[in-house]
Amino acid sequence: MTFTHLRLERMDRHCIITLNRPKANALSPDLIQELNAAFDSVEGDEGIRSIILTGGSGKFFCGGADIPSIREALEARYAENSPLETGASLMDRIERCPKPVIAAVNGFALGGGCELAMACHIRIASDEAMFGQPEINLGIVPGWGGCHRLPRLIGESRALDWLLTGRMVGAKEALEAGLVSKVVTAEELMTTAAEIAALLSEKAPIALRSIIRAVHDRAVRPETGKSLEAEAVAETTASLDAREGMTAFLEKRPAHFLGK
Repeated sequence: MTFTHLRLERMDRHCIITLNRPKANALSPDLIQELNAAFDSVEGDEGIRSIILTGGSGKFFCGGADIPSIREALEARYAENSPLETGASLMDRIERCPKPVIAAVNGFALGGGCELAMACHIRIASDEAMFGQPEINLGIVPGWGGCHRLPRLIGESRALDWLLTGRMVGAKEALEAGLVSKVVTAEELMTTAAEIAALLSEKAPIALRSIIRAVHDRAVRPETGKSLEAEAVAETTASLDAREGMTAFLEKRPAHFLGK
């Protein structure tokens, strides 16, 4: 597929998806469709072990949902394939992606852009990044995961502060709150993301997939967390990768995982 609003670059064992919809990388229906297509492509590529999602070198990681299309959706509330529905589905599929997704947040991540970052498994930010859920200022609420992922990530008290005030939060506060795991300079952002991607690409794919599924499903259904973890343990310990990992440890050599 030829992309208009994003770039997809395949590296060694990871890929980089860069939003490219000037000037704010707003999530229009077309961009949502292209992101789904990009994830379809890389999820099915056995050579890709991890994914970096970024907004490029501009001021915006993602400025949020494309407001004109959202307004149209509100006016035709029950229309099929509304961006309200397709945007929420995109966030869910990223969160469930069996390959680790790293959000490299280069600038403003607001509204749907913040929700896009939260759907990723690991979030790192440049020291120039800004986060926020300003939907309250438009008389609406976050509809792509902000009301349930944000409290899960930073706690209910902080989440209510951010959601009810709609204020913007700098990278330092986002780090302290636990929204991101690392803050680096803008110049170091993509290098750091690539280092994390390379590290993840060395891990056993079955184990990565199982951890992502167990953590995600436990968040959705807390009462099943223990059984989900047990299922993940059963799946991974039965794999050839598990045998290779333990053998390599005993032989004091790097493991070579095949995803089997």
